[in-house]
Amino acid sequence: MTYLNKRNSFGFAARLAGAVLVALASHAACAWNLGAVAEHAVTGAVAKHAKSAFTDNAAAPVALPGGRNFSSCASLFPRQVPLNVASVNAEWRPVALCSTHFAVLYSGLSKTPLVVVERLSRSQIDDAKDEQRTEQFFPDPRLPAGARAELSDYVGSGLDRGHMAPAGDQPDRQSMAQSFALSNMIPQDPNNNRKIWSKVEKDVRKFARRAQGAVYVFSGPMFNGARRTIGANRVWVPSAMFKLVYDEASGRSWAYILPNTADARIEAPMDYESFLKATGWNLLSAVQARGANF
Repeated sequence: MTYLNKRNSFGFAARLAGAVLVALASHAACAWNLGAVAEHAVTGAVAKHAKSAFTDNAAAPVALPGGRNFSSCASLFPRQVPLNVASVNAEWRPVALCSTHFAVLYSGLSKTPLVVVERLSRSQIDDAKDEQRTEQFFPDPRLPAGARAELSDYVGSGLDRGHMAPAGDQPDRQSMAQSFALSNMIPQDPNNNRKIWSKVEKDVRKFARRAQGAVYVFSGPMFNGARRTIGANRVWVPSAMFKLVYDEASGRSWAYILPNTADARIEAPMDYESFLKATGWNLLSAVQARGANF
């Protein structure tokens, strides 16, 4: 303290302290600026990455069969009799789309599939067991802009892009990639998609592995109540989803209908007559003549 009371020493000390404070302030400002720049860069990178999850795969990463009918994939349908697209109300703007292991009856109105059909077998399920998910979602290039869902439609919606033909059913790399086309997707509650609906899919696979022959599975959305859409293309959000299973060997069929909600519960499966009344989809008309146990 004696030293600080001396005038010259005090002045020197004050000047020195001031210089140090200025230097520290300058360094701190520099550090803050660098930190802000770094934070901005990291934030920007994260945002860019998040955005790329919806935009980087806009081009189809896999070949898709052409054509606008089911003639090239008739083997996926019971008795090889495809759905009659002409019988669907034209207001839905229905389009037939084939893929290697599933077929989609698509709607240019809802920008979602209406019905997706698969032909499952024990060998296909075994082959699919170790197939790696691609996670490359993409708009279907076979559909014109304005009549299809885009990746951007799902951004900020809080909804999943839910498969109708499950990725877990796809036995090879090409089929797996095809299953991520948005023409195979519906806007689905995340908890429903990842837990509840996923369990239904797994249960169907378990049955297909035990079945004595082909198992045909029809999946699709239901639109009841107030209309809800997402995105600039107004993709319809289903109120519920259905899955109809037909076992060719036994002639038996059963169906599930689940609300598109986080708290949906899997109830006992319904018979075909109840399914027909609930949905209006007579999807097994081609096998009814065979005396199937509906």
